[in-house]
Amino acid sequence: MKRHHITAIILLLAAAAICVYAGGLFLSLREPDVIKPGEGVTEVRKLSDYFAPLKGTRGDTDIYVLKGEGDGGRVLVLGGTHANEPSGYLAAVVLVEKAKVTAGELFVIPRANNSAFTHNDSQEGAPLYLHLTNPAGEERAFRYGSRATNVIDQWPDPDVYEHASSGQQLSGSETRNLNRGYPGRADGNLTEQMCYAITEMIKKEDIGLTFDLHEASPEYPVIHATVAHEKAMDIAAIGSFELDMLGIAMALEPSPVNLRGLTHRELGDYTDTYPLLMETANASQGRLRGATNEKLALDGKDKFYVAAEKLGMLYVPYDENGHSIEERVGRHLQGILSYTTAYSDFSGNVVTIENVPGYEEVMASTVGNFLN
Repeated sequence: MKRHHITAIILLLAAAAICVYAGGLFLSLREPDVIKPGEGVTEVRKLSDYFAPLKGTRGDTDIYVLKGEGDGGRVLVLGGTHANEPSGYLAAVVLVEKAKVTAGELFVIPRANNSAFTHNDSQEGAPLYLHLTNPAGEERAFRYGSRATNVIDQWPDPDVYEHASSGQQLSGSETRNLNRGYPGRADGNLTEQMCYAITEMIKKEDIGLTFDLHEASPEYPVIHATVAHEKAMDIAAIGSFELDMLGIAMALEPSPVNLRGLTHRELGDYTDTYPLLMETANASQGRLRGATNEKLALDGKDKFYVAAEKLGMLYVPYDENGHSIEERVGRHLQGILSYTTAYSDFSGNVVTIENVPGYEEVMASTVGNFLN
């Protein structure tokens, strides 16, 4: 009996140690990543500056303002709408750490859904962090989060989610999807309040052009594409033509009028901004993938997707080189530069962004080399 008691005590101590470790890890995910603003950042605001009830919640997030000396238009970049789509988040971080604006104003929100960065999607086996090395040899860690607001911050999900302004009905879990809640509600749930705050910011700051940066699985039809509201189509067409001239294939998709709650639809309908949503190809998003780990999220190499491409199952070319984080971040950054130039020419509200690496420059290096 004594031996059994000792075994039981050892097992209890081991279980307690595991619980302490897991609890510490769980709590650590609530700590935001370190972002090191470059000299181009002139001010850091909070989303709660535009909707006070968000203050003190995990729906609040940093807004980095880069103001040029010359007058001009205003551009907003949303990264981290879905925190498990890292190229959009990292492209926004590169802007914060490296960009300089000489005319007009650039607003960047790297973690649009801050709550979504505090957890992972269950049963997906996704990594907790992605690690990149900066030019000084320092390792920088960035969260790989979830598509949706953390259930700790917003619960329970309804059986059916009804989009407030249109009545569109979706699966209940979509109530925590930031890109299904626009234009938001002041008296809604946390996700709807985040949408409301972003919409209010766009109105109050007179944002002329808004980017929403995303990733999608290679088998998703809208991939390597820009989705544009009908009023933004001229800007999108001009920018897409420039991208094509640079050798970057970018399909142009019209925003569906019957799919509600998304930035490219609601921000175009409810504000004066020209909204664009960009999608890059990320194997770690898809259902055909192999092991879901940090390596896949960074290098995009997956033999199952290579096989799927040969079977004609994908909407994007896929070979042994995969679609790396460099390619995906580079596409987003080049898109921002090209579409902003198109907006400046089209509207006359000039926004000039400098010191941002384009597609070829990122592809020839690493994303980490463009971090502080």
